[in-house]
Amino acid sequence: MPPVPTVPSGRPDPSSPRYPQAAGAATSLAALDAHLVDCRACPRLVAWREEVAATRRAAFREETYWGRPVPGFGDPGAAIVVVGLAPAAHGANRTGRMFTGDRSGDFLFAAMHRTGFANQPTSTSIDDGLTLRGIRVTAPVRCAPPANQPTVDERRRCAPYLGRELELVGGGVRVAVALGAVGWQALLTTLGEQGWAVPRPRPRFAHGAEVRLERDGDRDADGGRVLTLLGCFHVSQQNTFTGRLTPPMLDAVLLRARDLASR
Repeated sequence: MPPVPTVPSGRPDPSSPRYPQAAGAATSLAALDAHLVDCRACPRLVAWREEVAATRRAAFREETYWGRPVPGFGDPGAAIVVVGLAPAAHGANRTGRMFTGDRSGDFLFAAMHRTGFANQPTSTSIDDGLTLRGIRVTAPVRCAPPANQPTVDERRRCAPYLGRELELVGGGVRVAVALGAVGWQALLTTLGEQGWAVPRPRPRFAHGAEVRLERDGDRDADGGRVLTLLGCFHVSQQNTFTGRLTPPMLDAVLLRARDLASR
């Protein structure tokens, strides 16, 4: 793929249609995904995702890695959106689908199956038949970052994709579940930019945290549109293997999201 267009300073050119800022022009989730997968705006992330895809882990040496930005996945009309951190190097960066092909995804989709959001408890490949109902999975950073740690600049540069995705989900998002503090902060920033009344000082992340947001000038038959932000520990192995996040804890968050979305 050719490099992303730059200005004389060498930085990515915001006027280029392939720069994340242009994501706002997408008129459908399909158009957004088509724009996203060609993004090369973050040189460090591009180099890392492609190096991982070329060298591969021994267990997957016979596979062809995706090695590109990863779109959101799930119900296009979802009322609930789950926001993680970024694709895993040998998970979504390999399979091309969020939380697919790694133990974090095993934990997450098993919970979605138990709570009625997924038709099956496993997520192994992009063509494994998994479908989600009423829920969508996405992330604030779409490329696998070294050590699972995107920089602040990379998070800011990728933010337009999350913002536009939330706008394009057909059912109107009523609940956003943040997996971890990075997803929490990314959602608060994006929702604030979209006109939701984010409290000041910003609410702090915690497992089970719940923040009710309203948007000025966005009135419906019930008097106003409401979105609830829920906090949940990330489904990383550091949390699930140590018992910091257990299956019943995750189930409880997803069931709370269902309850709120149905009101």
